[in-house]
Amino acid sequence: MDAGGHTGSAKNGGDGYRFGPFLVDAAAYTLTRDGELQALEPKALAVLLHLLRHAGELVRHDELLDAVWGHRHVTPGVLTRAIAQLRHVLEDDSHHPQYIQTQHGLGYRFIGELRSWPEADGPPAHATVAPAAETEPARVREDGMAGDTHRAATVDISAATATAALPRPVRAPARRRWRRAWLLAALLLAGSGGWILYRVSPRAPALPSEASIAVLPFTSLSQNQDDSYFAEGLAVELHSALAGVPGLKVAACRARSACGMRGADARKLGKLLGVATVLDADVRREGRQVRVNARLTDTRTGYTLWSGSYDRQLNGVFALQSQLAGDVVKSLLGVLPRERDTQALTQRLAPTRNVAAYDAYLHGVQQLEHRDDSDGKGGTRAIGFFSEALAADPSFARAQAGICRAEIIEFEGAHDAAAFERAQAACQRAATMDPSLREVSLALGDLYRARGDNAQAVEQYGKALDALALRPDAYVGLARAESAQGNNDVALDYFERARQLRPGDPNTYRALGFEHYVQGNMPKAIAGFATAATLAPDDEDIWASLGGLYMVSGDAARAADAYTRSLKIKPNYVALTNLGSLRYEQGHYAEAADFYRRASQMDNSDYRTWGNLGDALSAVPATASQARAAYERAARMAQEYVDIKPSDAHAIAVLAWYRANLGQEPEARRLIERANALNVEEGEVAFWAAQSLALLGDPDGARTWAQRACDGGINTQRLEASPLLKPLLAGITPRQQTVGKDR
Repeated sequence: MDAGGHTGSAKNGGDGYRFGPFLVDAAAYTLTRDGELQALEPKALAVLLHLLRHAGELVRHDELLDAVWGHRHVTPGVLTRAIAQLRHVLEDDSHHPQYIQTQHGLGYRFIGELRSWPEADGPPAHATVAPAAETEPARVREDGMAGDTHRAATVDISAATATAALPRPVRAPARRRWRRAWLLAALLLAGSGGWILYRVSPRAPALPSEASIAVLPFTSLSQNQDDSYFAEGLAVELHSALAGVPGLKVAACRARSACGMRGADARKLGKLLGVATVLDADVRREGRQVRVNARLTDTRTGYTLWSGSYDRQLNGVFALQSQLAGDVVKSLLGVLPRERDTQALTQRLAPTRNVAAYDAYLHGVQQLEHRDDSDGKGGTRAIGFFSEALAADPSFARAQAGICRAEIIEFEGAHDAAAFERAQAACQRAATMDPSLREVSLALGDLYRARGDNAQAVEQYGKALDALALRPDAYVGLARAESAQGNNDVALDYFERARQLRPGDPNTYRALGFEHYVQGNMPKAIAGFATAATLAPDDEDIWASLGGLYMVSGDAARAADAYTRSLKIKPNYVALTNLGSLRYEQGHYAEAADFYRRASQMDNSDYRTWGNLGDALSAVPATASQARAAYERAARMAQEYVDIKPSDAHAIAVLAWYRANLGQEPEARRLIERANALNVEEGEVAFWAAQSLALLGDPDGARTWAQRACDGGINTQRLEASPLLKPLLAGITPRQQTVGKDR
């Protein structure tokens, strides 16, 4: 035994090495600990083998890079990362090493005691022998899923570069066609007051793969506190740019409270988001000078793999972003980006050459990402900033696409017909400015889907799939379009593809969970919102929606808690409306009316809030005379919405209720039949039809529809909350509730 403590050569260059509780089988290319296979990336195992074959010797950095990576077109960071992974798996302290000693500035030395491995022993019988991943790496299939998942999780970059649209999944027979109210779509559930339900299903993030990263919200260190938009906007743009790099998986992490800021526990974030690394940065902008200090951290060990500082004049911000992105890619993938990938990064990070336009654009991005304002007008402000960017650079197509996206969100959130018209004009302008811009294709897909033209939506989403960075959003769009047509299994497949490509994205989880909701699986729907709330606990929309789900499931206490939490995060009209509906069902009509008034003062563009207010006012004799004005406004706005989206059976049935309250019986009955003929959301349509007919003096018709409402899944508690229906419910048979099954 030499001074280093190792034993000569235990089968030097042969089949295996033993040290401590570990056994390295070079032939099988595995590392086991007490017979249990250890997860280790192939490059890290190759580094360990090279050190073992030269046990006791100093192996220099360049030698290891040449031996393992085979060329010099890699950065030292990949070796640092491999050593960090080895220390983590071997539980080797870098300050007091048992196995791998660092010779700072020079290289590494294996100092552990090697023990012989008798030929007769062979590898442990229960140790799994995996294929040699160095010569047979796992590949990424065209659908974005990792193939050969039993192998070590490596990424064949050449196999991940295809940008063709992915094949559609096999279409399963549609069970029942359910209309989906998506994203900010509000779902009216209470007889008098409707419950507004936002977006949504859970699944734990995937285990980290070696080429995976989450870009955390960047921290602004500028003296001007209002300058945070600049740092946050840079992080969003860098996230999108890295998501377009073949072979690199990028997780979404935009919620400050979930992802933390400087000093966040990288290991916890890795488990939460399913990534191997996290990137965070401090941004300081003083006058015309910009400085960015960035850090790349290994989530397995918490060690910093790489850090860099970048100083530029403000007009050099595009070059700064490109250099930062390139350094991150080199550190993660171990190779210099190919020329075309470098060009794509540069193009993505320099959508304009006008610094003033870009500054306004980043401001709009922040408003659109968070809309963290107390008056609910963040979307409007985002449009203002995008317009400012266009004023500085009229050819800035991505800013125009941002306006389109913001208007679509407004339309889907509040069912505001005027917002749809504005969105349509904005998208058309963006398409004229740059028809090849895939952000425009994605926005057009959203536009067509929002008005119910799912065939054209699918076509536009297919074009958006050409851009790797947009694939997760395009898959979600495809899922929503398929779901609207009743193709539930196809939709779930698309949602899963989006989740695989963007682990940790709360928007994907709540959208997928909403799919479970409309398919009748309430436990998965609630779990989906809970997962989204874990990933974005400061998102008031999620809590308002979670409260809606609790209310639908009959848990009023939890619903109230969720609404209260939503309002503590930020006052918002959705939570106020839902609280009003909760109070209405409890018979507190005056209190409900107060909540509805407050909601309408915050956002007066949603017809459902005005209809709910009419319901609450009409339930109290002292205020009944005030209800007509609210119903008139609700009916006018609802009619404008239905004219744009005539496939929304739920909205048509609600409009019938408004018409009945205005004494327009023939129109109300016509709308009931029209909604019923669509054969979707039978329970909701029946509920509103029952109320309308009861108001119109047709108790027999009301009872028939009330029974159909029960058969369609509406619980009797909701029926009893309606002053009109409660006296008619004798003899109504509640539906036998089923849990976890598609309806």
